[in-house]
Amino acid sequence: MTHRSRLSTILIDVPSSEASAATAFWAQALGVRTSSPPGEPQFTSLHDALPGLTLAVQAVDDTARYHVDFETDDVEAETARLVGLGATQVDQWLECRILRIPGGQLACVIPRHSDDETFDRLATTWD
Repeated sequence: MTHRSRLSTILIDVPSSEASAATAFWAQALGVRTSSPPGEPQFTSLHDALPGLTLAVQAVDDTARYHVDFETDDVEAETARLVGLGATQVDQWLECRILRIPGGQLACVIPRHSDDETFDRLATTWD
């Protein structure tokens, strides 16, 4: 089945106790404004830091790391595609699939969230 996906987000994961300081650092270092999506206070977007991508600080109950998100119009198909390339699904959170990719990093496959123009312009079509 044909689906589309794109690398949409780079997340700076920080321990919850350090999220406020990390957010302030990144906002000032990059000269950008911040906001948290309604109902998701663990995420703080760093607006316009990376054109075409979302850069955000995420408060986690874990160690500091970076991870990426692939947004897609078909979470199951994109997860299967990435698993076929060597990733392993290690968890699931809501509709998001959490993968460990070759090299050990984390990547999430998330439902499409960008606007139509951005997704249409930047997504790759997979057969």
